[in-house]
Amino acid sequence: MTAQSTLPTATFRQPGPFATVWAALRPIVRKPMGFVGLVGTIAFILVAFLGPVIIPQPVTNTNMMRQGPSIEAPLGTTNDGKSILILVLRGGRDILSIALLTGGMTTFVGVALGSLAAYLGGWFDRIVNTAANFLLGIPTLVLLTVLATVIRLDNPLPLSFLLASLNWPSLMRTVRSQVLSLRERDYIEAAVALDLGTRHIIINEILPNMASYIIINLIFSITNAIYSLNFLIFLGLVPVDVKNPNWGWIISTANTNQAIYSDNTRWWVLAPVLAIAFLQWFLITLARSIEDAFNPRLRSGG
Repeated sequence: MTAQSTLPTATFRQPGPFATVWAALRPIVRKPMGFVGLVGTIAFILVAFLGPVIIPQPVTNTNMMRQGPSIEAPLGTTNDGKSILILVLRGGRDILSIALLTGGMTTFVGVALGSLAAYLGGWFDRIVNTAANFLLGIPTLVLLTVLATVIRLDNPLPLSFLLASLNWPSLMRTVRSQVLSLRERDYIEAAVALDLGTRHIIINEILPNMASYIIINLIFSITNAIYSLNFLIFLGLVPVDVKNPNWGWIISTANTNQAIYSDNTRWWVLAPVLAIAFLQWFLITLARSIEDAFNPRLRSGG
């Protein structure tokens, strides 16, 4: 009988989804500011979307009109006795929903047009750049205000589309410059030589090398949308469900009632303003941390 030797077979386990997510987040959260930005952003998103579900609507209480902070209402009350704290905790959902949708649209259009313009060149590049330069030459808030007066913005989809249609040019131009740089790399030239096709080269070769850059610009697109949306709501150009008011409507109503001039109602203005400010700070901190973690030129050891 001939003895047969058997060699052990090596097996490789694919990392699970949690391991994959943690591998992407680890360079960000290992630094204090990255951790703060990520946790703060997640906390705001959870409060914004779970607040209207968990927290009941504030009730009108004529006995507590324009009262200062108390145990029942830690941030005071409005003209009709509603708790300012509850209004703010419930007021972020619409703002964040539209901002996330706008950010997604802006990023998709900017990345798609910038990549194609840089890679294809020629007449397509000239047309896209002409359109971008035209929009960049017009003050965004002024154009947005004019368009909002003639377009009905009572639906999140057209509102998001309007905001995205005015914000894509700057992202397109920066993506275009990045792709122009990447297309000179050896692996891109090899893919072209192998005739892998435009779609494969852009999706599989170019965009993965811009993933962190795209995520950063997605975050900044969301922050720009939050500013623009609250600006339109403050001017009364976006219809708001008064039963479920958002931060912009709360600020506008508080300003109309001159709440900032009264010690009892000062938080009526300050609370939603601070909520927007902290959300923006967390988002920008997260974006800067991602940039620092994945950009070798900015990475500071450790």
